[in-house]
Amino acid sequence: MITIADIMTSSVITLTPHDTLRTAHNTTRNQGIRHLPVVDSDSGILMGIVTQRSMIAKVISLMNLYGAQNINTHEEQTNIMEVAVVDFDTVSPAESVKEVAPFFLKNKHGCLPVIGEDGKLSGIVTSSDFVKLSVSLLERLEH
Repeated sequence: MITIADIMTSSVITLTPHDTLRTAHNTTRNQGIRHLPVVDSDSGILMGIVTQRSMIAKVISLMNLYGAQNINTHEEQTNIMEVAVVDFDTVSPAESVKEVAPFFLKNKHGCLPVIGEDGKLSGIVTSSDFVKLSVSLLERLEH
């Protein structure tokens, strides 16, 4: 059985609840990623997830309110928790990939945070991880 732990990214780049939209914007651009978990630095508990979709929605809203010329200032003044999705599903590292895969198709989500037995973020699994797994399995079939 292939588990979520087998395909997830375990070295996850995260934000803290004190970060800004500007930090998230720069991080996603510089790291080439689309999802940023927001983790409480003291407890290690997942507080929310910043998605590409939630950032774009907030930037458009700020541009409509303040104009494109003022976007940098307002991104710096926007706390990341105003952008983060706080109602999200999670998955365990031990769950079967076969059982989790339909979630991505049904809900059209791009990621699921992986929460360990200690209740803390242990990784993230994305739709890209499922594509990589598919490619790997197809390559094995061809050999």
